[in-house]
Amino acid sequence: MYGENASSKTKRPLPVPDPGTLLADTSRGDRVGGFQGVAGPYWSLRPVGGGREWEVEPRYVRPALLMEQLRARTARLNARSRGEVL
Repeated sequence: MYGENASSKTKRPLPVPDPGTLLADTSRGDRVGGFQGVAGPYWSLRPVGGGREWEVEPRYVRPALLMEQLRARTARLNARSRGEVL
């Protein structure tokens, strides 16, 4: 998990994911978004199907499960077929 360190006594910088990496925000009910970048102490995520970016503390982020990734990508393809996103 991105947000957890091996030891709570040792604070290591968290690895910053590559742009577009699908992550789940556990503070928002496992909402899935693509990593956009770092904004101060927060990470910016954007919904896969388009929409407003949101910020989250890295400790509340984990890699999206395969099922979550498939669901998010399917939602994007459906939105694209309706002409909602490019």
